[in-house]
Amino acid sequence: MNINKQHLWGLILLLVSTVTACNKASLTDSYDAPVDCVNPYMGNISHLLMPTYPTVHLPNSMLRVYPERADYTGETLNGLPVIVTSHRGKSAFKLFPLSSSPDSLPIKHHYTYDNEVVTPYRYQVLLDDEMIQVDFAPMNQSALYNFEFTGKKGRAIALQTDKGNLEVKDNAITGVEHLKDSTFVYLYAEFQKKPIDIVQTPVDSTVSHASKTIVLKFDDKEHSVAMRYGISFISIEQAKKNLEREISSYVVDVVAKQGRNEWAKALGKIEVSGGTAEQRNVFYTSLYRTYERMICISEDGRYFSAFDNGVHDDEGIPFYTDDWIWDTYRAVHPLRILIDPEKEAYMIHSFLRMAEQSKDGWLPTFPEVTGDSHRMNGNHAIATLADAYAKGITGFNLSAAYQAGTKTMREKSQVPWTRMPKTPLDKYMDEHGYLPALKSGEKETEPYITLWEKRQAVAVTLAACYDYWCLSQLATFGGHIKEAKEWLRKSYDYRSLFNYETGFFHPRDNKGKFIMPFDYELSGGLGARDYYDENNAYTYRWDVQHNVADLLYLMGGKEQFVNYLDETFRTPISINKFNFYHQLPDQTGNVGQFSMANEPSLHIPYLYNYAGQPWRTQKMIRKLISTWFRNDLMGVPGDEDGGGMSAFVVFSMMGIYPVTPGMASYNIGTPFFPEVTIHLSNNKTFTIKAVNLSEENKYIQNAELDGKKLNRPWIKHRELIDGNVLTLKMGKYPNKEWGAAAPPPSANKIFISENE
Repeated sequence: MNINKQHLWGLILLLVSTVTACNKASLTDSYDAPVDCVNPYMGNISHLLMPTYPTVHLPNSMLRVYPERADYTGETLNGLPVIVTSHRGKSAFKLFPLSSSPDSLPIKHHYTYDNEVVTPYRYQVLLDDEMIQVDFAPMNQSALYNFEFTGKKGRAIALQTDKGNLEVKDNAITGVEHLKDSTFVYLYAEFQKKPIDIVQTPVDSTVSHASKTIVLKFDDKEHSVAMRYGISFISIEQAKKNLEREISSYVVDVVAKQGRNEWAKALGKIEVSGGTAEQRNVFYTSLYRTYERMICISEDGRYFSAFDNGVHDDEGIPFYTDDWIWDTYRAVHPLRILIDPEKEAYMIHSFLRMAEQSKDGWLPTFPEVTGDSHRMNGNHAIATLADAYAKGITGFNLSAAYQAGTKTMREKSQVPWTRMPKTPLDKYMDEHGYLPALKSGEKETEPYITLWEKRQAVAVTLAACYDYWCLSQLATFGGHIKEAKEWLRKSYDYRSLFNYETGFFHPRDNKGKFIMPFDYELSGGLGARDYYDENNAYTYRWDVQHNVADLLYLMGGKEQFVNYLDETFRTPISINKFNFYHQLPDQTGNVGQFSMANEPSLHIPYLYNYAGQPWRTQKMIRKLISTWFRNDLMGVPGDEDGGGMSAFVVFSMMGIYPVTPGMASYNIGTPFFPEVTIHLSNNKTFTIKAVNLSEENKYIQNAELDGKKLNRPWIKHRELIDGNVLTLKMGKYPNKEWGAAAPPPSANKIFISENE
């Protein structure tokens, strides 16, 4: 009992130190390490859809876990996790420490729990019915559990698999679980103490000496039992090697210290000075979220690829997967280009390997451990490739990237949530420039359109236009000038859906007529998916990231452009919230018709910069971040799909944002910290200083870049990585002249110069 009391006091002290380490409220006070500012519980209660999970892992590591419960308020844990194989997926294998023999096998057990402490690198919890104290720490491909038993009798540990088998020998358990098709996850686990008895389910008839559940019983004199394990996507032998390479101890403190050091190194790449404790919590928690994916699955220089179901030599370039590119191309990949370009280059190589290994040669859309799940719409791996090359990551095979992008756009269907060759609808789109839509209530005629996802006619068209522009960038980089012009012309196809009378992108039928009658707020059914995707027309009105200058022209000039932006933020929901969110559940975090809760909205508040009113961007960014991102259980307004919204927060709180991936520039917003330093990989630093910053002083009065006057609301990527200092002098009232005459770059200028 004395051991347990000491351990509980240790937990309490750890919890207090974690909460208070970042809790100095002054704008000028220093604080402890950034890792102490991370709150994995931020956003664990969802406003409507999926919450964030308190994930425990090392940056971009193969082994991730989080406590499995119905939701944060749930009273029970469904066992303990071993490895989560996909973002927000369930654990492969389950672990059950027990203080009494199980009634039956396999085990169906839910723990009640208390005294839970989660940091990025450690998980501690008391299973209070069993009175077992759990302590866990991971490495990249292995982890360590320690269980402290406080009762006089009963020390048992059970391992279980749903779709696989387990074997035991002495104090070691090996196992395999089937994930999908030819993808398996393998386990090698060993215990510090030898069991005195072993109980297992009836032997699997198909595998000699294999079981679904194995229970190891230990001597009642043992107060603690430790288990360390390795995991692999290659083999059990490799899982054992992974463990032996990473963990030689049975002491959780030792492993946790290594994990903390890894997080300190990762989070320390961006150093903020001052700010409030709340702001630092939000900033570093958001930065931590951007490391949940992609994950490195190279194991001693080899990796399993579900794209051809083979094991490959990685040739010194680690292989990464598990990425929802629709969500991450906008800000997660651009952020990684700044703070970890070598890792981003590995991910680019991984995309190209996936295309090479796929039978069709297409780039992935939602690559996972089990292959490309192809969700949402668009082919935005092309954007990630173009952005990387534009910003100086040139070590990958540009020719292969361009050929894979070209093959994808020429052959692959644009129909959402499908991976198939082009259909008659695609051929119509290639010829007419848009995907035709159906009238409200009109029955779907094409069998390959899913009943749930629908055609998403406008969203699909706009996504393709952006991808064509990114492909034109790759063509230009590679010297394919004729083809670059072809793709650039295709990138203007959004014009075919622009309704000049209303200023919206409006769906057309296959006769070229606008769908009428039409409600830009509510038309399109569930998630507006008949015409848009998860968000309504007010969001997709601005989905021309690559060519904001042309969008401004289509809308009739700067004044009308600003009026339409204001309309987006100021038009109230027209029906009661119950009915609105029943139809548009992804469109939470509302400011008028603007949704802070979904990735297609992230660039919208920065668009005032293009119309000569940067002060409005500054005002709106401060409002959005302060309103919707907070250091509490409901502090994330919508789905956090592996870093998408979190990267928006990181960029925006620094004071810059990449509106157009594929273009080597950043919009300037408004800073949240007196000083931010980005430690670049070239051993230089880029610093943003905000002079006279306060909660009230959110408006930029004037700016300097490396001591020289800067009168534009954007900076070049080259200016950033050269290690300059951006100084922003702040004030309470807007300076409406600053930056008004120098809008950020846009594809329209490229188009004009080529015609000239």
